[in-house]
Amino acid sequence: MGRAIRGYRVDRHLSQEELAHRSGMHRTYLGGIERGERNPSFTNIRRLANALGVSPSDLLARGERLER
Repeated sequence: MGRAIRGYRVDRHLSQEELAHRSGMHRTYLGGIERGERNPSFTNIRRLANALGVSPSDLLARGERLER
């Protein structure tokens, strides 16, 4: 999941700080998700997906593909 979030974030030229602000979470929490140290709740997945302009299902699918 973290690699998918980071990939979408980088594709959109967003910093962790900006994505964290847009999704209403702390930058260090987002960094932990991207590094695979934290597992986001579905609520936070939804918030991140909205901030990235993708559906939660697209975010989950990309995360699944990158884990293989």
